Amino acid sequence: MAEQSRVLAVLGPTNTGKTHYAIERMLGYRTGIIGLPLRLLAREVYDKIVAARGPSVVALVTGEERIVPPRTQYWVCTVEAMPEGMGADFVAVDEIQLCADPERGHVFTDRLLRMRGLRETQFLGAHTMRGVISQLVPEAEFIGRTRMSNLTYAGSKKISKMPARSAIVGFSVENVYAIAELLRRQKGGAAVVMGALSPRTRNAQVDLYQNGDVDYLVATDAIGMGLNLDINHVAFSSLSKFDGRRMRVLAPNELAQIAGRAGRGMSDGTFGVTGEAPDLPDDMAQAIMDHRFAPLRKLEWRNANLRFGTIDALIASLEEKPDDELLVRARDADDLIALKTLAAQTEIRARAGDAQSVKLLWDVCRVPDFRGISHAEHASLLERIFSDLHQDGRVSEDWFAAQVRRIDRTDGDIDTLSKRLAYIRTWTYVAQRNGWIADESHWREATRAVEDRVSDALHEALTQRFVDRRTSVLLRRLKQKEAMVAEVNDKGEVTVEGEFVGRLDGFRFIQDKTAGGQEAKAVSQASLQALTPHFHLRADKFYNAPDTEIDFTEQGGLMWGEYAVGKLVAGADPLKPQVSAFVDEAAGADVAQKVQRRLQHFIDRKVATLFEPLLNIQRDETLTGLARGFGFQLVESFGIIPRGEVADEVKSLDQDARGQLRKHGVRFGQFTIFMPLLLKPAPTRLRLVLWSLAQGLEEFPESPPPGLVTVPSGTAHPRGYHSMSGYRAAGERAVRIDMLERLADMLRGEDSRGGFEANPDMLSITGMTLEQFADLMQGLGYKAERGEREKVKPTPAEEATPGPTETAEAKPEETKPEVTDAEAMASEEDATASKSETSEALEEKTETSDEGPEQEVFFTFTWAGRATRARTDQRRTSGKPKPKGGKPGKGKTRSDAGPKTFSSKPSKKDKIDPDNPFAAALMGLKDKG
Repeated sequence: MAEQSRVLAVLGPTNTGKTHYAIERMLGYRTGIIGLPLRLLAREVYDKIVAARGPSVVALVTGEERIVPPRTQYWVCTVEAMPEGMGADFVAVDEIQLCADPERGHVFTDRLLRMRGLRETQFLGAHTMRGVISQLVPEAEFIGRTRMSNLTYAGSKKISKMPARSAIVGFSVENVYAIAELLRRQKGGAAVVMGALSPRTRNAQVDLYQNGDVDYLVATDAIGMGLNLDINHVAFSSLSKFDGRRMRVLAPNELAQIAGRAGRGMSDGTFGVTGEAPDLPDDMAQAIMDHRFAPLRKLEWRNANLRFGTIDALIASLEEKPDDELLVRARDADDLIALKTLAAQTEIRARAGDAQSVKLLWDVCRVPDFRGISHAEHASLLERIFSDLHQDGRVSEDWFAAQVRRIDRTDGDIDTLSKRLAYIRTWTYVAQRNGWIADESHWREATRAVEDRVSDALHEALTQRFVDRRTSVLLRRLKQKEAMVAEVNDKGEVTVEGEFVGRLDGFRFIQDKTAGGQEAKAVSQASLQALTPHFHLRADKFYNAPDTEIDFTEQGGLMWGEYAVGKLVAGADPLKPQVSAFVDEAAGADVAQKVQRRLQHFIDRKVATLFEPLLNIQRDETLTGLARGFGFQLVESFGIIPRGEVADEVKSLDQDARGQLRKHGVRFGQFTIFMPLLLKPAPTRLRLVLWSLAQGLEEFPESPPPGLVTVPSGTAHPRGYHSMSGYRAAGERAVRIDMLERLADMLRGEDSRGGFEANPDMLSITGMTLEQFADLMQGLGYKAERGEREKVKPTPAEEATPGPTETAEAKPEETKPEVTDAEAMASEEDATASKSETSEALEEKTETSDEGPEQEVFFTFTWAGRATRARTDQRRTSGKPKPKGGKPGKGKTRSDAGPKTFSSKPSKKDKIDPDNPFAAALMGLKDKG
């Protein structure tokens, strides 16, 4: 049978179909074994054969995985796990050039020298192996394979300029992570492939790339070992690597093995460098393109004929030198280092006293150091395993379960999960050893389940860190040129193809702020494309929305519910503002025009409704002469004009002209000419906005809170603000102009020259304390003198009698001169508040002592005009006594004196002070009488 066995060496560069050819040949036989360099590649080949023949006849055997059906015909293994003595018809070893690898080369050399199929044996690899194979295996036939596509050197490229479908190769975990992070920021993300990943994690990451979720792959040199991916370009971020002992420069044939992953099937590929990697020398780049490399002259070897009589005999057999000049003894591998470490322990030597125990110790030492912590710690773990096996025949199940349970967690970052994955691989390997642990099937499934959970968590962590799912999804759909689906929830949040991309604020798309670079472009392009139908639907809904859903802000913004949809801009006519709609250009001209028209309709109707009395003056053709001119002046001033600004115009108006204007609701007050209906909160709010637009203000002042009679006057307001807000500043506070006119009506009958005190009605109208009222009066041109006196307590009968405040409030407002129902703007809430404040003001006390009577504060007000002061000076020079206003009469209580004047009234002979507007008005009324 051995004479009939055919040995083939199938040699050629990457992308020549060597592995595919071997699989086809194996399936042509009844049984077969194929050895592969990586657990990842073994899983890939296993899946292919299962797809062809079914899982019942295919076995997968690696260090950490063992799937062996009862009727196994085909064995897919890592090279280290290939079973010997099976008598299979077909045997193949892939990547046979790894015979020269310093770490694992001795295993491949052993397979080259000793593994044979009964009918056919194949060694798959590079042309560099031809010479040594022909000398070591003289019977071998050689089959050359040529690459199915061209491979071209593309030079150096920045990562930001890297073409799509590229693989960037790094030779350390830190380098791989750094490149992946950069690609996430600039290109939307990358898949990560490393040899330390479990097949489950690696496959999930590869699927991200193969499915087009990402266009970039960052990998170690693990991709150089047969992993078939759709890669167009391979870029090296470094030209050196740490080989386990030292940093060394990669040989041209090693670079070619990795670069050859570019271009699959008949598609050409390119390779180059990036990052800090220098340009390849011309001769090296040409050699890779032409697949011309120096042949291998030495292969790694370790003695396979081991002697298990004693530990020392075993070590000596492992350290034997080859007798062939083509072979060199391999450096001490991890298993031999572990053996030497344990052999130094007295207890271990005592246990390993026979051949069977030595063989068991060697099997334990061959447990791979997946954790990679230190030789000492690894040896300590092996010591415990060997002691359990030697003493009890099994590894302690409680101890084993505790180790697995400690690892069975899916929290933590990428590094933590990677460590757990490395740790569980150790226990998976132990569980796969026949007879090492009780209930093998349970623990094989348990460790596999833990590895799967940690693998999935690691995949999610890698994806979350290095892949922007949103960008990758959107870029893929954009490339497919398919219509994308956008959804907008009730909060305005926009998702495209299920990925959050931003917020729709009215008719403007506010992109997610976390996006940047390529990601931001992808999000913007995809979002606006998908939102086009939403813009049109929303515009139709807005156009048909009632005015109650639209409003303006005090800064001139236009709102549709919570969305800002436009702003007001000044027009040629202050009462005809224009609108500027907030609509993204991508929404289209139709949407913009529809929103613009709807907003203009809204503000036109709002002005027409709130300023109807004012606009009626414009439309009244019966107004003629001075009345018409003054009416238009009033319109230009939004219905409020300080009287001092139009004193001459008002004086020139006869009674007929005033009557025509009064029909439109115009009131000629002592301080202000105004329309009471326009003092309501809604017209006031709009008036301030329109006035601010006309003034060209950058920041619009806000209207005072509704219902307040007085507000702080402040100093930061622009000129004219108080008038437009319906107030007049006087002292530290500003008083509402309609209430000020009511106060003026009250003051007409008071002695402004001789002095008078404020009565409760005055305080009630203004809603002020006595101190605040004094400041107000001074702001209006009065002099306030403060005094104190003994407070007279009222008798019980007087307390029961309605006070002057109640009597004053009971008077009908319409009996006062020039006051109509429309002019009485004080609400019941104002009155209630005013009464409360007035009561507090009248009860204001000074500090009292137990020894003296209670004191109260009062103010006496006199007009401080020039004429009044001149007359006061004249009285002083002529010897006339000064009126004693402000003091109660003899024998009268304070309650009797409450609302009365406490000074002599002016004589009829005295002239009216022209500087006193209240006195002047009183004179006018007397003249009418």
